[in-house]
Amino acid sequence: MSATPQRRMTAAMVLVPVFAALALWAFVWPAARVAPRDVPIGLAGPESAVTQLEKGFRQRGDEFALHRYDDADAARAAIEDRTVYGALVAGPQGPEVLVASAASPAVAQLLQQAAAAQSPSGQVKVTDVVAAPSGDPRGSGLIASLLPLGLAGLAAGAAVTLMGLRGGRAATALVGGAVLAGAVGATITDTWLGMLGGDWAAEAGVLGLTVLATSSAVAGFAALVGPPGIGLGALLMVLLGNPFSGVTSAPEMLPEPVGTLGQLLPPGAGASLLRSVAFFDGAAAGGPLLTLLVWVALGMALVFLGARRGPAGPAGRPTPSAAAPRPAPIG
Repeated sequence: MSATPQRRMTAAMVLVPVFAALALWAFVWPAARVAPRDVPIGLAGPESAVTQLEKGFRQRGDEFALHRYDDADAARAAIEDRTVYGALVAGPQGPEVLVASAASPAVAQLLQQAAAAQSPSGQVKVTDVVAAPSGDPRGSGLIASLLPLGLAGLAAGAAVTLMGLRGGRAATALVGGAVLAGAVGATITDTWLGMLGGDWAAEAGVLGLTVLATSSAVAGFAALVGPPGIGLGALLMVLLGNPFSGVTSAPEMLPEPVGTLGQLLPPGAGASLLRSVAFFDGAAAGGPLLTLLVWVALGMALVFLGARRGPAGPAGRPTPSAAAPRPAPIG
């Protein structure tokens, strides 16, 4: 067996466990460390009662970031604006728990448990201010939709690269594919499955923009460094972006800096933007929208930059143009 095949065989054997370890770290570690970390919630009611509630929550360490509100209406408004995930409202009949299962079913359940632990009877009244739709009451469909969106973006970026599309043609294919993917995605998730509850066109736009942020980044990386850029895109957008998104619980429940990093990648930003558009009338949509637009701008810039540099060779280097014909010898 020659040296080159031997090295390739060894490299393949080593890469498999390395990839397995990386995938396990990316997916299993955040899931195994899910816990509340400064999850923003509100407290409302009479000063003395709120002080007592606050004292009880302070004993839980840094699980919750507490915000005070004058009354239940103010707390509801904060939930609808996505400033807090939920709130406890102190009243003569005991505390009432305001939750938003559409924002995070996991946090809603956690807040109910924390409030029940402070109630003498162990029971509290619960009001779901922004409920998840009946077609997806536990948010399972929204969670499951994240990976297909990432894979669609990855496939689109890889297809543009492998088909040899460059510059304007590549950008047109990426935008057109994302628009169609958004329309198909909204038709399935909203019209058919009933797991979203907002404006259809806005949801289609969010889904399409999420796909475009991923596909343009993958195509841009590949245009800059060649086929290895597809692997880099897969690493960032799928292997890291999906488990770091916090869509299964909340970004604040992931270990740092995973929760913050996940919101800076298209899957996490796309999931947050979709929740805002589908359930909260666009509240708190600015941050994730900006993140997706930055990724699109970066990816498209790399696509056009790669086109100006010329086709990338197998190792990611520009392929030299064909040599100019030599002039015929004189004489």
